[in-house]
Amino acid sequence: MSAVSRIGLVGLGSMGMGMAKSLIRAGFDTLGFDLNPDACAALSEAGAVAAGPSALPYAAELDALVLVVVNGAQVESVLFGEHGVAKALRPGSLVVICSTMAASQTKAVHQRLSELNLELIDAPISGGAIKAADGKLSVMASGKPELFERAKGLFDAIAERLYVIGPDIGQGSTVKTIHQLLAGVHIAAAAEAMAMAAKADIPLDLMFDVVTHSAGNSWMFENRVPHILDGDYTPRSSVDIFVKDLGLVLDTAHQMKFPLPLASAAHQMFLAASNEGFGREDDAAVVKIFKGIELPEGK
Repeated sequence: MSAVSRIGLVGLGSMGMGMAKSLIRAGFDTLGFDLNPDACAALSEAGAVAAGPSALPYAAELDALVLVVVNGAQVESVLFGEHGVAKALRPGSLVVICSTMAASQTKAVHQRLSELNLELIDAPISGGAIKAADGKLSVMASGKPELFERAKGLFDAIAERLYVIGPDIGQGSTVKTIHQLLAGVHIAAAAEAMAMAAKADIPLDLMFDVVTHSAGNSWMFENRVPHILDGDYTPRSSVDIFVKDLGLVLDTAHQMKFPLPLASAAHQMFLAASNEGFGREDDAAVVKIFKGIELPEGK
């Protein structure tokens, strides 16, 4: 199988846009697809071969289709929905799913793609918009070894670290699910700590400085607490994303009959934030569920 050279990417949000531009910089013929016309225009300006609302008109000319959509339901819609692209892809084409999904759902998608003689790499991503823009994501992937040879240039363009978990579809999704357990718990813990500092009348910028130079720090604390300090809850990743992802974590654990007390508590915090109307705000807005405190307001 020859290496991929013409790549379509569906989902030009904060992560997908950076990935698509990284592919363009690496010399790939890159096509981008999103329902947001402004995102499509921005990618065209960056040098995309084509950009538009649907991959369907271009499917037959793609070597690989990369999905960077929000969830499993969107993955299934893009591939198998009313205007699904799967049946229009050339036999032997490669599908790379970067969305966070349950391993069971990824396996089900794999079965349907196999029936169409299409290949799949299960490749969830992490790193945020900045690393996506720099081509320095972490990828937790699984699939046939020969597919990674075929897609080596693709992963070199978008990722600083490619972790090949194993050959079985679903292994990448499982590792990403466990990762999201930590990410969600760390954000919830960071919010709880800063809310307690606010209640104790400790200056929040001082608290942030102490923690980020001490043993209690985490990547999420360092990344998300500045949103609280700035009073800026513009969504980089939303509260509702973690309602979904921690729900996925818990569903996976339930299937394993495995207890997750911390993930359960964090999930309840994000549910509470969503219930109070903060679902579309940045996930740091989970701090707003704590009452009786004053938080910084945006400028």
